[in-house]
Amino acid sequence: MYKPHFSAASDRLNQADANVWAVSDRAHQLADKGEDVIFLCVGDPNFDTPEPILDYTRARLGVGRTHYSPDAGEPVLRRAIATIESKVSPHPCSPDDVVVFPGGTNAIYAVLACLLNPGEEILIPEPMYIGYVPICNALGLEMKKVACPAEDNFAFDVEAIKAAIGPETRVVMINTPVNPTGAMATPEQLRDLAAYCRERDIWLVSDEMYSMITFARRHTSLRTAAEELDNVVVIDGLSKSHAMSGWRLGWAVARGELTGRLAQFAGATIFGCPQFIQEAAAFALEFDSYFVSQMREAYQQRRDLIVERIARIPGLSCASPEAGMFVMVDVSGVAESGLAFAESLLDAEHVSVLPGTPFGPSAVNHVRLTLAADEADLRRALDRIEAFVTRGNRQAG
Repeated sequence: MYKPHFSAASDRLNQADANVWAVSDRAHQLADKGEDVIFLCVGDPNFDTPEPILDYTRARLGVGRTHYSPDAGEPVLRRAIATIESKVSPHPCSPDDVVVFPGGTNAIYAVLACLLNPGEEILIPEPMYIGYVPICNALGLEMKKVACPAEDNFAFDVEAIKAAIGPETRVVMINTPVNPTGAMATPEQLRDLAAYCRERDIWLVSDEMYSMITFARRHTSLRTAAEELDNVVVIDGLSKSHAMSGWRLGWAVARGELTGRLAQFAGATIFGCPQFIQEAAAFALEFDSYFVSQMREAYQQRRDLIVERIARIPGLSCASPEAGMFVMVDVSGVAESGLAFAESLLDAEHVSVLPGTPFGPSAVNHVRLTLAADEADLRRALDRIEAFVTRGNRQAG
């Protein structure tokens, strides 16, 4: 009998936590049967892409912008990104410092593939974006996790990161603002960490996909804070900030030889991103202030609603995130783990939340609630969560 042969990389992907989306998958199965399920698990903006961006995209399609694109990306988009970087940073940015990819996740994959060999060590603070694990598994990397403890509201901890860096560390990858916690690094922390890594010939990669969704204070990019840029890589995109998750558009900003290697990698693996999408992205970056501010205000109102309601439910607690699209809720007072809470909540009330375990050990007693749901659905979901917890507390008493 024929027995197919598969690569070690695909085997490593299968080793990733298969239960990451198990609660969400079960929720979708219930919804497919007609059940009234409220989804608070996925970070896909529930806004439509702004109409002016759609109009511009249609126009670019109409003039035939549907052909191959340069490996590094369309000049108009790279110029737009470089202009923004130059405005917010003391370091001038050239379009040659920018390489475009089909989404931030692909940019992360390409950057790590160009910086690390299989078996080499990457250090990542946790809780962390779920997508880092399969990327590192596929590349065969040794992932070393550094805890940002829940008792400190998962605050960015430069000293813990520095203490965890060892002789085998080749790359440190940070995420600011953080998915899932909304924590933000300060300019001083970023400057300190960049200098520390540079002294040790370590790359510092910063995933800044939530850079435009901040509340109390503005985001500071690693590229703005660092005094030297030769070991610095910044990754960003439009998925979250512009409600363009399905457009698959992200980029990496770096210096020197790395950008050439990234362009070669993009040319070999994706052969360029669609012209019309890149030109729409350039348009979005130039005319985005109104739309981004409207979405940010909506997210802030939703955040405040969740934080206020959770504070009224005995046994639950949460900090108010500084940024991002999520609220992490501590359920240790009512459940043995975030996974147990999420599974029971779905069974009892048909509300789907994401267990904290896949984000890292620090989040095992938490669940993540998304802000990507309208206020009416959030209120209904919070009513159900309150009823679920209250009923459990009453039975326990």
